[in-house]
Amino acid sequence: MLEVEVFGAELATAPPALAEVRRLCGEAAASAGIHAGHLAIEFVDEERITELNAVHRARPEPTDVLSFPIDGVEPIGEIERGARAGESSALLVRELGDIVICPAHTTDLREAVVHGMLHLLGMDHEVDHGEMLALQRQLLSRGGR
Repeated sequence: MLEVEVFGAELATAPPALAEVRRLCGEAAASAGIHAGHLAIEFVDEERITELNAVHRARPEPTDVLSFPIDGVEPIGEIERGARAGESSALLVRELGDIVICPAHTTDLREAVVHGMLHLLGMDHEVDHGEMLALQRQLLSRGGR
């Protein structure tokens, strides 16, 4: 199961419902063969996104979304098979990472969620040949299906 936590939703005007955020993240993760793990999404103000962008990308300006992968998407030990006898399954949860979204610089929060999730999965529209943005459009076009 994919566990999604959302923080700071009060900073967004009409944020997507938690169920919608979970669905979007789940469909994006499934596109990479990931069906279980944990991620956090935080909505932040312009000052915080500018600070993060400066520190992590050397761009001291606001942006719409940043992603911070943790465990990646490669199989990790027993995660794919489940816990061994006597082990805590909590130790084996894949930490996909964090997505940080600045609503003030985002026109579509659903798109920002999917965009951030695809980055967590290792995709990069700055170096691929349009695959990430094409998948993003496909995932967003599915609606509530």
